[in-house]
Amino acid sequence: MKASSQSIAVSRIRKLVLRDTGQSLSDACAREIESLLSNTPNSSPLPDGEPDFHNREVSILLADLRGFTAIAADRPAGEVMRMLNPVLIKMSEIIFKHGGTIDKFMGDSIMALFGAHGRRSDDVERALCCAVEMQMWMRDFSTEQRANGHLELFMGIGINTGDVMAGTLGSDVYSEYTVIGDEVNLTSRIEAFSLRGQVLISESTYKRAGEFVVVSGPMSVSVKGKPKPVSLYEVLSIPSRAMHVPRQEVRRSHRVGVRIPFAYQIVREDVVIPLLHKGIIHDIGYYGVMIETESRLAPMTDLKMEIVLQEVDHHARDLYGRTVNTKIVNGHLFTGVEFTSVSPASNNKIQLLVQLHIFSAS
Repeated sequence: MKASSQSIAVSRIRKLVLRDTGQSLSDACAREIESLLSNTPNSSPLPDGEPDFHNREVSILLADLRGFTAIAADRPAGEVMRMLNPVLIKMSEIIFKHGGTIDKFMGDSIMALFGAHGRRSDDVERALCCAVEMQMWMRDFSTEQRANGHLELFMGIGINTGDVMAGTLGSDVYSEYTVIGDEVNLTSRIEAFSLRGQVLISESTYKRAGEFVVVSGPMSVSVKGKPKPVSLYEVLSIPSRAMHVPRQEVRRSHRVGVRIPFAYQIVREDVVIPLLHKGIIHDIGYYGVMIETESRLAPMTDLKMEIVLQEVDHHARDLYGRTVNTKIVNGHLFTGVEFTSVSPASNNKIQLLVQLHIFSAS
């Protein structure tokens, strides 16, 4: 990439960050990104004049901060931007490092393309390495946040590979290079299914990755716009690069036995269904609960939950979660639920409750 192209790229990135976060990219960060671009051959964050749309196979990566909307609602705008900017800037750096293109920022999410300016044999591998490194950095960042008494942040990532229409949309007033098509929509659906710290990929991405990546699955999910269920795979590691998704650390977090009645509603297409259901929580941890319900809940069902935590004097009305699996024990239905959005107040109270049970048992 020529020096003039690097300057243009950084200028466009400045505009994207300002437009979508309300904060300017610092000169130091701009210099760091420009330096990174100059040392990353074949990486082009923005195209040099491609006026027409054309078919192209790309790997699309969509990353989103989990529960950030609830966090932002309780904080001043300046504080929210101070939390969000370092994450988006670092994610941008990681994307450029792996030769990706930033398509757009969308509030607390970012969409990147691999292969947008010409297909390369390792597009899928670079997208996967990028996603895993993003989650590794998020783990370290959250650890630092927790150690300093700040809120932890978590990210969900979805990757899909397929043919899209690529080109410049807009007018003389405003235009931008982007991609459109069913594969973009599918990527958005996959990302929506991803849990905190998780990297989910489509079957097409998995087939192209081959033995490069270690996954679990497949899991079959119903996706809007698709007549048949689609198969998704969770990325666990990339052995050849000694890279591991640190999500297993979340799974090993403390769980304590309880018996707490709760109420829940099913969420479909971001709409909370009014019908109220009741159940019992049998164990709880920092990141989820095991619930007993009268009706079977399908995997990947979104729930809004309301729980009275009497031991810590807190009424949690703002818990959102997603079902992971269901098992039958002595005729009773038990379902694991991972939290997808928890307000800071409820998060603190849940952690306090877990700690009280751990200390009382020791």
